[in-house]
Amino acid sequence: MNAPLLAVGGSNAALVTFLLYTLAVFGLAAASNRLLQKKSFLSEYFLGSRGLGMWAFALTFAATSASGGSFTGFPSKIYSHGWILGLWIGSYIVVPICAMGLLGKRINHVARLSGAITVPDVLRDRFRSAHFGLLAVGLIAFFMTFNLVAQFKAGAVILNTLLEGVELYEQAAIQLRRGLASVAFLGGESGLLYGADPEYLLCLLGFGVAVIIYTTYGGFRAVVWTDVMQGVVMVCGVLVMLPLALMLAGRQAPAGTPALEYVTREMAEMTPPRRGHATLSIDRPRERPLGVLSGTWITTPRAEPAAQARLPDVAVERDGDARPRLFRVTAGRVIPAGDTTVHKVDVLEILTPADVDRVLNADTTRLNSDLELSDLELQPYAYGADGRKGVYVTGPGPDPERADGFLPLSLAISFFFMWAISGSGQPSSMVRLMAFKDTLTLRRSIFTVAIYYSAIYFPLVVIFCCARVLMPGMDAESDRIMPAMAVHLTSQIGMAWLAGLLIAAPFAAVMSTVDSFLLMISSALVRDIYQRNINPQAQERTIKRLSYLFTLLVGVAAMLGAANPPQFLQDIIVYTGSGLAACFLGPMVFALYWPRANAAGCMAGMLAGFATHLSMYVGGLFANGSFFRPYQVFDFDPIVVGLLVSFATTYFATRLTAPPPEDLVRKYFYRVS
Repeated sequence: MNAPLLAVGGSNAALVTFLLYTLAVFGLAAASNRLLQKKSFLSEYFLGSRGLGMWAFALTFAATSASGGSFTGFPSKIYSHGWILGLWIGSYIVVPICAMGLLGKRINHVARLSGAITVPDVLRDRFRSAHFGLLAVGLIAFFMTFNLVAQFKAGAVILNTLLEGVELYEQAAIQLRRGLASVAFLGGESGLLYGADPEYLLCLLGFGVAVIIYTTYGGFRAVVWTDVMQGVVMVCGVLVMLPLALMLAGRQAPAGTPALEYVTREMAEMTPPRRGHATLSIDRPRERPLGVLSGTWITTPRAEPAAQARLPDVAVERDGDARPRLFRVTAGRVIPAGDTTVHKVDVLEILTPADVDRVLNADTTRLNSDLELSDLELQPYAYGADGRKGVYVTGPGPDPERADGFLPLSLAISFFFMWAISGSGQPSSMVRLMAFKDTLTLRRSIFTVAIYYSAIYFPLVVIFCCARVLMPGMDAESDRIMPAMAVHLTSQIGMAWLAGLLIAAPFAAVMSTVDSFLLMISSALVRDIYQRNINPQAQERTIKRLSYLFTLLVGVAAMLGAANPPQFLQDIIVYTGSGLAACFLGPMVFALYWPRANAAGCMAGMLAGFATHLSMYVGGLFANGSFFRPYQVFDFDPIVVGLLVSFATTYFATRLTAPPPEDLVRKYFYRVS
C-alpha cells in the first residue's frame, strides 16, 4: 500500500504524552466529583457555587470561547485563504472587553438576586415568564446541537491525526471498513454510515466517550479546572509551534531571506489545487482486499491526455515541465479481493510546481507504481480559478464567483461584529459571567483574556501561512491542518514526544467547549424544563440523577450526529455563534439595562433575530446553492442584519405593549439601603 508523503503520526511517544494529558483531565474530574458531595448540587454542578477567582474565571471564559473552531476551523481557513484571515480574526482581541464589560457585572448581579443558575433562568425570573424561559431553552438546544456536532468532529479529526501511522489503529480501521461494507443498513448506499471514514469513526468514539464521561462525572467544577489546565496548554502549544514553523520555513528559504518573506513570496506563486474523482487501479488482483488510506500520494506521467479531465489541463500545458502530475487521495477506499479497480475515488491534484517538488523530494517519499489513476473528473478549487496565482496573498481574498473576492470590506465589518459583538451574546459565555465572585475578579479577567487571545490568534495566522508552504496538499482535509502541522514540526526536529503536547492544545480547546455545551443543554433540560415547569418540588437526589442522565444522553446524541458531519467545521461554528447572538444579545441587553423592558418585547426581539438570521441562511440555498453560504443584504453577514432586526423589534415591541410590574422593576433596578 502506498504510504503518504510528508507523513504525519505514527509516533508512540506522542501517543503516550497525549494519554498522560488525558489521564490528568480525568483526575480533575474525579477531584471535582468529591467536591460535589459537600455542596448544594445544582449550584455546584452547573455554576461552581459562584466562587470563581480571577485565573479560574479568565481561563475558563477564554478556553470556552476558544473552541474547536479556533484550533481546527480557523487554521483550516488560514490554510485555505492565506493572509487575509488576519483581518478576519483581528476583532477577537476585543471580545473580552465587549462580552465581559457589556454584560458581566449586571448579569452576575441579576443572577444572584434571583438565584438563577442558567441563562433561561435569568430571563424567566427577570420577567416572571415561564414561556420566555422555555423559548430560551428551545433556541439554546437548537443551536447548541449543531455546535456540539462540529466540536465532536474536531475532536475526532485531532485524534485521527495523532494515531495516523499507528499499525494497530490502521488495521482496526481497515477491519471496520470491511465490517461496515458487509452490513447494509450501516455501510450500504442508503446506510446510516455510508461514506463515513472508519478511521474517523474510531476516533469519534474515543473522543466522545472520554469527554462525555468526565463532564457527566465532574460537572461545572471539573469543567472549570480542566479549562484552566487546557487554557495553559493551548497558549503554550501555540507559542511553541510559532518558532518551530518559522525555523522550518527559514531552512527552505534562500540564504539571507527572512522566513516570513520567503513564505509570502512562495504563497504569491501558488495556484489553488483541483479536486474531483478518478478511477484507481492496481496492476494485478490481490487475494485480500487492498486498503488505500486517505492521504496517499499517487503520480501519473505528464503525457497523460488532457482530454481525460473535464477542464483544460493546466499542468500539461506548462512547456518543458518534466514533473509528473501529483494527486492525493482524500478519502480512503478499499479495492476488493480479486479486483483491480475502484471508481469515483476522491482525489486532489497539486498544480503549483514548487509544491510538487516539495512532496517528491520529501525524506518520507515512498511511491508505489502499482497504483494508477485514470478517468479524471476534476473541478477548480472553491476559492481561486484554475491556474490563477496570488490568491493566498491578496486582499480581499479569492472567490471565483465574486469580483470583490472572499472578504469584501462589508464582510470584514460583519466579521468584526461577528467575533466582538456576537461573543457577548453567547449563552455559554453568559453562564461564565454568572460564576465569578466579585467585581475586581471581572476587571482583572478582562485584561487577562485580551492578552491571552492576542497570544493565540495572531501567531496562528503566521503558523498556518507557513503550513501552506511546508505541508502542501492538505486542502481537501484542511480541518486536520492544526494537529498535522504539530506532528510535522516535531518530527522534523526529532522530538516526536512533543507532538502529544502540541496536539493537546487543539484537543483542549475542543474539550473545554464540548463540556461547557453539554452542561448548558443538560442544565436547560433539568433545571428549566423539569424542575421549573414539571416538578418544582423535586428532591436533590432526583435532580442529580437526571443531570447525570441528560448530560450523558445529549453527549451520545451529539456523537451520533457527528458520524457524517459537514466538511468544514468553521462554517457550523459561524452559523451557531452568529445565530445565538442574533437571538439573545438584544433581549439580554434590554433585560439587564432597561427598566421598561417587558417579556412581550424581548420575546418578540428574540424570535425576530432568529427568523431573520435563519431566513438569510435558507436564502443561501436558493441564491448560492449552499446553506452555509448565506444570502447577504448589501454584502453584510446575517449577524449584522439579525442584530439590527432584533434590537429594533425589541425596542418597538416593548413600547407598544404594557410596562412590566412595578415590583419587578424595584427588585432589579432599585438599590436596597
